[in-house]
Amino acid sequence: MHEGKAIIFSAPSGAGKTTIVHHLLNNNPLLGFSISACTRDRRGRSEVNGKDYYFLTPAEFKDKIDNDEFVEWEEVYPGNFYGTLKSEIERIWKSGKHVIFDVDVKGGMHLKEYFGDRALAVFVRVPSMDALRERLQLRDTESSDSLSQRLFKAEFEMSFEDQFDVTLVNENLEDTLEKASEMVNNFIGVTA
Repeated sequence: MHEGKAIIFSAPSGAGKTTIVHHLLNNNPLLGFSISACTRDRRGRSEVNGKDYYFLTPAEFKDKIDNDEFVEWEEVYPGNFYGTLKSEIERIWKSGKHVIFDVDVKGGMHLKEYFGDRALAVFVRVPSMDALRERLQLRDTESSDSLSQRLFKAEFEMSFEDQFDVTLVNENLEDTLEKASEMVNNFIGVTA
C-alpha cells in the first residue's frame, strides 16, 4: 500500500493559500486535491458537485458525522458545515498520490492532529495586517462590515501559527511558489 502523505496549507482568508495550492497541483502530478464536503448552496453554475465540493444537505452531513465518516468537520457559519471525508483521503492515496489540503486554520490544526507525522502543515501568512487588509480590499468582495470581521478573524488565526510545522510568508508570490514547491518536494521525497 502506498504510504500516502498529507500536505496541509492553512491561512487566514486573503493570504494566498488557494493560489499556492493551485500552483502546486498544476505543477506536481504526485499531488491530489482533497475535495471538501459542505452544506452551503452552489455558487452559480460554475461549481460542480464532486469537483469543487461534495454538496450535502444538512441531514446528509449529520448522518456522516454520526457514522464517523469525517477526518475533521466544523460549523464555519451558523448552519454552514464544512468537512473532510475519510473516503476522499483514501481515494487520493489509492490513486498513488499524496493529498493536499486548502483549509482554514482550525481545519489545518485538526488535520495535523489526525495525520501526525504523515502530514506537513504549512501556515501561510502575509507580511502584515495592513498587507492583508489591502489584499482583501482589492478582491472587492467585502463590505466594510465583512472586511473588519475577516481581519478580526485573521488576527485570531495568526495566533495559532506556532502550531504548524512551518510558516511561509507570502510577500512575493513568485518566491513563495518556489519555496512552497521546494517544501513539498522535500516532504514527499522528490529530488529535483
